[in-house]
Amino acid sequence: MAKRQVEKLTVKKIAKLSEPGRYGDGHGLYLQISKTRDDTQGFVATGRSWILRYEKAGHERTMGLGSAADLNLKQAREAARSARVLLRRDGIDPIDARKATRLQQVTEAALVAAKTKTFKDVADDYFKFHSPNWTNLKHTKQFMSSLKTYAFPTLGRLPVAAIDKPLILKVLQPIWQSRNQTAVRLRGKLENILDYAKVSDWRSGDNPAAWDGNLQHALPSPNAVSKTVHHAALPYAEIGAFMVQLQKREGVAAQALEFLILNASRTGEVIGTTWNEIDYDAATWTIPAERMKTKKEHIVPLSDRAVKILKSLPRESDFVFLGVSKGKAISDAAMARVLKRMKRLDIVPHGFRSTFRDWAGDHSSFDRQTIEFALAHGISDQTEAAYRRSTAVEKRRKLMASWAKYCATPAASGKVVPIRGSKIA
Repeated sequence: MAKRQVEKLTVKKIAKLSEPGRYGDGHGLYLQISKTRDDTQGFVATGRSWILRYEKAGHERTMGLGSAADLNLKQAREAARSARVLLRRDGIDPIDARKATRLQQVTEAALVAAKTKTFKDVADDYFKFHSPNWTNLKHTKQFMSSLKTYAFPTLGRLPVAAIDKPLILKVLQPIWQSRNQTAVRLRGKLENILDYAKVSDWRSGDNPAAWDGNLQHALPSPNAVSKTVHHAALPYAEIGAFMVQLQKREGVAAQALEFLILNASRTGEVIGTTWNEIDYDAATWTIPAERMKTKKEHIVPLSDRAVKILKSLPRESDFVFLGVSKGKAISDAAMARVLKRMKRLDIVPHGFRSTFRDWAGDHSSFDRQTIEFALAHGISDQTEAAYRRSTAVEKRRKLMASWAKYCATPAASGKVVPIRGSKIA
């Protein structure tokens, strides 16, 4: 029986076709008119495309060749012929071959992108990816600052894959002696950014900004360059007189600084305080883990004076200590500016944690664990870690009340005054 001859398509015939379906041209090539359901008109033709039907390993496959708007009849036939040649002559499935080609194109594009990805591009990506998890607002704001000042002029426009040790040293050596603390922090940033580039497949090999086994042999030890400078702190015997002067200052920043002192808190913890963290009934301030340096929730028992400060503030936003911008908290420099206006350039806000620690160790009979927990310090010893799990809020409430009382004594001296009442373990 003679095989039925498929009537080939012509340009004119294609132009007249409108009904949804497949129209053969021979050798597996079809013009496909797709259809969709319309509630008023029934099936309506919506598009035209070319497809090739063929068999591979006993299974029928359908390969899309492209839109009829992009390929005319002659071009569609040539595309189908090329696919058939690949299948019959080389035994390669044309669909698999096309997937492999596209994968190669994507890989090549990725390689090109890696070669053109600049150090600044990667630094920006690193900051966007990691900064939402950082709790220190001051360091978050300063992260890009030193990069812009010291790194970008040399490295910014270079492909990140090309950054090597000589380039890293070109950035660090000019400031390693004169601005060592800045240089040390900058080196850490460079190392983190280049590690990020490596895991993102934008560079390979060892990290040229790593210290151990690398830059430690090319740069002097930071300890040899500069001694550690601790945060300038007020002697605790002077805290009472200082608080008298502080309470005379007007403005939210001054109240925030007093709140910080009373709770021995960090700057970032205070300026980020929101009203939903305050519980007046329990007289506590619960700082969520994401805002803590230790990444653990911290409950602060509030003294009467701390509560009074909170109740004096307007509730016009989620933030407790509002800045000049509507709905925004005070800046991380606001409390430092209060000290500057008080002409106390010899101390910084963070130093009041040391003031509290010195007072608690010298002037009170509270145990070390309670004091360290009040400061939200990390505890590595297993016994102390078990103690930490019992938050001992009431012990710390007595401690913070005693500290607030001491701060309210203008003529405070350095003499140890026993804490009356039940014995504190």
